Amino acid sequence: APAACSLAVRDRLCISTARLRVLPFKLDPQQVAVMEPQPGVLDILAQFFHRLLHWGPLTALCIIKFIFLTSLYVTSMWLSPYGSTLGTVNHGIFIGWVGVLLYNFFMAVAMGPGFVPLKWRPDQPDDEQFLQYCANCDGFKTPRSHHCRKCERCVLKMDHHCPWINTCCGHRNHANFTLFLFFAVCGSIHASVLLIMGLTKAYHRKYYMRQGQEDNLVYLGFFPFLATVLSLGLAIGVIIAVGSLFCIQLKIIVRNETTIENWIVAKAQMRERDEEDDFVYPYNLGVAENLKQVFLYPLGDGITWPVVPGCNQYTLTVEQILQKHDKRLRTRLYTVVHPYRGSFFPISHGCSVCMTTPLTDEPRIAVSPGDRVLVTRWKKHWLYGELESAKFSTKSSRRLKGWFPRQCAVEVAGSKGSRSCTEASSSFADYKKYK
Repeated sequence: APAACSLAVRDRLCISTARLRVLPFKLDPQQVAVMEPQPGVLDILAQFFHRLLHWGPLTALCIIKFIFLTSLYVTSMWLSPYGSTLGTVNHGIFIGWVGVLLYNFFMAVAMGPGFVPLKWRPDQPDDEQFLQYCANCDGFKTPRSHHCRKCERCVLKMDHHCPWINTCCGHRNHANFTLFLFFAVCGSIHASVLLIMGLTKAYHRKYYMRQGQEDNLVYLGFFPFLATVLSLGLAIGVIIAVGSLFCIQLKIIVRNETTIENWIVAKAQMRERDEEDDFVYPYNLGVAENLKQVFLYPLGDGITWPVVPGCNQYTLTVEQILQKHDKRLRTRLYTVVHPYRGSFFPISHGCSVCMTTPLTDEPRIAVSPGDRVLVTRWKKHWLYGELESAKFSTKSSRRLKGWFPRQCAVEVAGSKGSRSCTEASSSFADYKKYK
């Protein structure tokens, strides 16, 4: 780091001297610190409650509370924590699951994923050709970062936006989010066992009374019974849904990927290329090191990353640029002939269009007759594209992209590959010389 840079600034940015030696671009810590000031305690609390007071986190907390209290209510009838050592241990373990679950949940919300500083750009202008530009943040995307429409920022090592924590899963909170999933599954399995045993004892209550086993009987009225069944259903649902997500997360973590990068790698393996230019994923450092990158306190600043030999910080970003230009070669130009206001269920365009709306949180774009749209994805009744005006816009303007009904536009003859790949080829040639 520069000599004028204080130790406090260096610690704040988590950039070591060793890492600065291997950077492919020079980073000015003082400049970044000014661009992205360290939030104070009040700022952190305000951001935490802003994220928490949302339907996603509140729904998650209500489900946790409902399963927890119902399980304690039923279990205390047949396995009291005061009646035996087994009951005490059982309640202690169950409460422990909920405790660590809530800790990791709140930490994932409070920490957030970490964001790329606004207007960020590499120190060397020549390095900008290897990075993608984000018009929304008016800066370049760092390696492994992606722009989130919900957070309205570029997220460091973005995995996905999770509505249950009302923020993205990324560099800073990936470990807490994954542990939250793990403990949610463990607690739900424990709760399911307790609830099933409680329902069984309630169903056979008369049998136990005839046998003279009147201790620890379970009495459930109509509403407590409904609450117990509902709680059991929620617990099983958590096991299936959250357990599946946990398995997916663990699978990509051991390869040091994110959900987005997993898709990028899959496309890279299918993309045509020269034999000497085989794609190598740069961040797979081995299972042990990959786990360390996530489950130890997040290493580094989220901008530069250790890579495998033969790769560099731009290996993945250049592959993304080439994939985007390949996609633009497949772009078709459509002219809008019928208006569309951007609603998710446009009943005025017919039941078929309304009932087959894309099941995604991607935006819809309003179009008017005469608009020209560059379409990159097709469904039977829907098209996804970008208004052509964005093609000629400045870097600071935002591109208008989204879905609209297919019946609203017609394809312009001879429009295939309306965007050339000359820029991509030039960037790739420069990249090979740089490499």
